[in-house]
Parts: sequence; structure tokens; C-alpha cells
Amino acid sequence: MTTLAWKINRLKLMGAPEIAWRVQQLLQKKASKFGIGLLRSVPAPQLARMGQPFLAGNGCDTDIAALRAAADAVLAGRWNVFALRGAALGFPPQWNRDPKTGTVAPLMLGKQIDYRSEKVVGDIKYLWEPNRHLELVALAQAWKATGEQRYADGARVLLESWFEQCPYPLGVHWTSSLELALRLLNWACAWELLGGLASPLFQGEAGQRFQRQWLDAIYQHGHFIAGYFSRHSSANNHLFGEYMGLFVASTVWPCWPISKQWQALARKGLEEEALKQNTPDGVNREQAVYYQHEVMDMMLLCHLIGRANGAGFSAAYLARLERLAGFIAALMDVGGNVPMTGDADDAQMVRLAHESGWNPYRSLLASCAVLFGRADFKRKAGAFDDKNRWLFGVAGLQQWMALDASVPEAPVLAFPEGGYYLLGGGFGTSNEVRLVVDCAPLGYLSIAAHGHADALAFTLSVGGEELLTDPGTYAYHTQKKWRDYFRSTAAHNTVSVDGVDQSEIGGNFMWLKKANARMIAHETNSDVQVFEGEHDGYRRLADPVLHRRRIEFNLNNKCIVVKDILQCINVHEIAVHWQFGDHCMVTVDDGQLQAQGQRSGLRMCCSHGAPEIMVGSDTPPGGWISRRFDEKSPIASAVWRVKVQGTTEIVTHIELMALTSPAIY
Repeated sequence: MTTLAWKINRLKLMGAPEIAWRVQQLLQKKASKFGIGLLRSVPAPQLARMGQPFLAGNGCDTDIAALRAAADAVLAGRWNVFALRGAALGFPPQWNRDPKTGTVAPLMLGKQIDYRSEKVVGDIKYLWEPNRHLELVALAQAWKATGEQRYADGARVLLESWFEQCPYPLGVHWTSSLELALRLLNWACAWELLGGLASPLFQGEAGQRFQRQWLDAIYQHGHFIAGYFSRHSSANNHLFGEYMGLFVASTVWPCWPISKQWQALARKGLEEEALKQNTPDGVNREQAVYYQHEVMDMMLLCHLIGRANGAGFSAAYLARLERLAGFIAALMDVGGNVPMTGDADDAQMVRLAHESGWNPYRSLLASCAVLFGRADFKRKAGAFDDKNRWLFGVAGLQQWMALDASVPEAPVLAFPEGGYYLLGGGFGTSNEVRLVVDCAPLGYLSIAAHGHADALAFTLSVGGEELLTDPGTYAYHTQKKWRDYFRSTAAHNTVSVDGVDQSEIGGNFMWLKKANARMIAHETNSDVQVFEGEHDGYRRLADPVLHRRRIEFNLNNKCIVVKDILQCINVHEIAVHWQFGDHCMVTVDDGQLQAQGQRSGLRMCCSHGAPEIMVGSDTPPGGWISRRFDEKSPIASAVWRVKVQGTTEIVTHIELMALTSPAIY
């Protein structure tokens, strides 16, 4: 898509107030060329006014071997950046060089850089990620846990090199307020772990210069964020993160006259956005489960930092966080799998856990189990991980141990405001069947940036094994073909019409015409559970098509019947799509499909046509799953195609099987 086409599409999604605000932002950026609006000097910090510690653990009871390995890798110049594992970036790295493409971003005024241009900056995700300074925290943790000076010295080298290579306000690391905010959060953790004002790194004349250099950079970050908040159609998780960064800066380092003003602004913004961006029943409005985890983590960390400094958050804020955790708990199957609905970028706000097999969703549920005294969250979390040992310390572990997690699981089955519905039974047991239906809005605000065209799709896991999946995200700013495929209707377990998506793509993080879904029925109190819903995404066609889907799950024989009703008048090409789990072996015999997982499986047949199977196809794209950002692997994808004229009902039968027995599961 050309820059002009993107700008036209973006303009279509703005109202008059946003256009006026965007013009003001543009003028502000142009004025910055002449120094207008830029920070000319940093006031001296009042060191007697410093925040209180907020990390309760000291690392002694964590996996120190894993922590040491992570810190040693950084010192050796080996970095993990998305699909790059152990990449030789050096120590310290070249902070303005994209580790994926090798492109060196220009050291010009940050707000004048087009960070969306691959020619200018390379893959911006890869360039920004190391500059969030999660690895700095690993070095600080390693020093705190082991006392080895080389880790603290390494932290200082990293920071000094960053200050030298990325001076305010030059370079791509002074373009996005969210990136500055995440850097501030990691700086806050590193500052405390390294000893705060009493850190040995601040001893002597050179140490004092380093301390002042760091504090000056913190002030510059806060000033920048306060001048560039995301607003209007961009006021999503970015705005929440920006408020977080400003809150962290003003609370951990309240040592300037403006700090109190910053804290009040940020705290008010966090309170408002926590309720605005998340539904009362606990679903993040971006309709992207991984972004829900990110927002929850920001809410949690802000609460802990605020609580330690007498600036905690309201009961309504905390109640919303608890509801968000309840939704994650409902989505998570007995094996710990969570559907990859919507976008995911693998971001962590701060990396405090280094043990193998760490799970961000389980970790958050463990945090919320302690914070809210929820034994059901403890059951889903399974363990008190290293992140929570750092956050809550010995007292938190004692609270965790006191929770009785032996109660049976009874998940919430309906999230009508968020748009998700569950069918199934045997929750929390080896016989569990968990079916999650997406009947949600496409995304949040006019651009719906992180939503996928997945209305009426559903995922299915049996006994903790995923049989029908959501394929994930894979790409963001680059590789448009794959960016579009992974968020397309054809990549989800739902129906496409005439080869187009339910909603119309307008750019990498932008949707134009959007499907609206609504629930018609959801019944779970009988032996045959039912979900029924519809969406109007194909009403935009010359001959409008309404897609209605009815799903019936029989608890007795473990069979699922899916009825797709296409209401129309003329001829249309209909495709019913299915994406199978990573470990499923899919075969077709006489029109019947069989998918065998490691412990369970299913048989599937359709009232119309015969299935086509794709596995790892590039042209056309199909049969892929992305478990991590910028990594994809082949899976089996099936599609039944049929040409219809007039209103038609297509029925798909799904019979669940236990592979250890010929009997029905």
C-alpha cells in the first residue's frame, strides 16, 4: 500500500476533532525543527525526594542459574530478539541498528523520522525491542541475586552507551511515547535492583556524573511523553502505556517540581482508561488476548508501584483488573493454552522471570490470586513463578500457599459485553472440552488496530490439547502478504464469502468497513448446549449476505454440530474454513476428515462438497500457525467450498474421539 493510499484510508476514519488535533501535532513536529517545544535544559533533581522500593523479593529464592545464564548472554553480546535467538549484537550493541536487516536508522530529530518506512529504519519492531531495556533488568537482577560486580558494571556500560548513541531528542528512539514509557518502566526496576540512590554505581565523582546523566534522561523521557500522548482513534493500549510511563517516572523519581503534576495527570488517565478500554465483564476492547495480558500487566505494575508510594488505585480500577483475570482464566484450557485471538507482539512490560516454560498468562493469574485472594486463579496459574517472587516476596508466597486450590473449576461461560461465549464440560479435568466462540466487535475505536476478521470463529481444545486453533499473528509492519493473511477470515474457523474478508483492511493497523456481530442465543443449562450468533460483514456486497452460525454441543455423545446459514438472493462462493492444532495429523477419506492429535482427535464432515487441505502453502497462503512473533510453522488447514444461490444452510458435524479407545470421547 502506498503512503498516499494509507493516508487517505487513515483520514476516512477520523472525525473533525481528530483531524484538527492531527494538524496541531503536525505543526508541533515541524516547529520542533527550530527547537520550539523541545526541552532546553533539565532542572536539578531534589535527591531527598525519591520513591519507595516496590519490589518485595531479593531473588534468592528464584532460579538463579537461569537468571545468570540470561545475564551472561547479554554480557557476551548474545541477544534474543523475536525470531533472532542468540543474535550477536555485541556488548554494548549498536542501539540504532536494526538487528534483523542491519539498517542503521538516521540520527536526526526523532519526530521527523518515518519509523514506518522499512527503507529508513529496517524492521522497527526489531529495532525498538532491545531499546526497551529488558536486558538491563536482567543484569540488575543478577547483581541483586549474586552480588557479582560485573553485572552491575555491565548495566552501567549499557546505559552509558545508550545515552551516548541516543541523545535527546535525536533518533528513532525519540519517536514513540510508548517506547519511552516501557524504557522508563525497565529503568525503574533496574534502578531499584541496583540499589537506588545508594547504588555502588553512584559512588565517587564518576558515579555522580553517571547518576545525573541517568536522572536527566528520565526527566527528558517524562517531558517527551507529557507532550505526545496518543489521542482519538489511537488512544488504545499506547495511551495506557504512556500514562504508565509518566506515572512510573513521577512516582519512582518524584524529584522535580513538575513530578507531582505528572503523577496526578497519569494516575487520572490510568483510572479512566482502565475502565474505558476494558469491558465491565473483563474483556479488553482491542479484542486481542495478548494485548489484554499487556494491559493487565501495566495495571498490576502501576498498582504495586503506586501502593508502595501512597498513590494506589481505586476499588473500581482493581475490580476491573480482577475481571480481566477472570476472562483469561475462562479462556485457558486445562493444558494452559489460551486462544491467540487478535494481534500479539510477544512484548513483555518487564522481564522478571527467566525460568524455562514461563507462561505470561499463568504468571498474571498467580499475581491476581495473591492480590485478590482468589484460589480459582491459583488453580489455573499452577505455580508461583519467579516474576511473582520478585514482585511479592516472601509475604506474597505465604499468601499464595494459604489459598486452597482444590475446588473444582467453574469458569464464567458468557462475556456478553466483551463478546465471547463458552461451551463445554469437564472443566479443569482430563475430560475437559472447551469451545470458545468469538462474537465480539472487530476491535477498538475507529481503526480497530489489533483486531482480526474472525467473527463467529471458535477454538476447540479437548483434554488440554488444541484441536481447532486461532493461527496467531506472525507479522506487523513488514511482510504485508503475511500480515494480511494471518488476520484474514480465511485464516480463522469461520466462513468467507466470495473470497473476501468479513471486514475490509485499510492498512497494517487499520480496518475500514467492519463486521458487526451479535449473539442471538447462548444456552448452557441442558445436555445440548447452544450458541447462535450472526454478523453483517458481508452485507456490504452487491447482493448482501447475512452469516448466521448456530453451534450445538451434545454433552452426552461429545458431538458438535455447526450450522452456517447464509441469507442471500443471488449466487455466491462460500468457503467454510478450519485451522487444526500444531500436533494434528489430518487425513481425508471418502469426504470425511479426521484430525488426530497426541491424545485426542475429531472426525469432521460437511453437508456440502469435499474438503481441500493446505499445509504450509505460500501461494495462496494457507496452513500456517504463528506461536511467536515473526515465526510461523505449517499446520493443516481445511476448507469446504460450495457455490450457493439463495439462502442456504451448511451443516458441519464434528465428532470428538479419544485415541486410546475406539469409543467416542
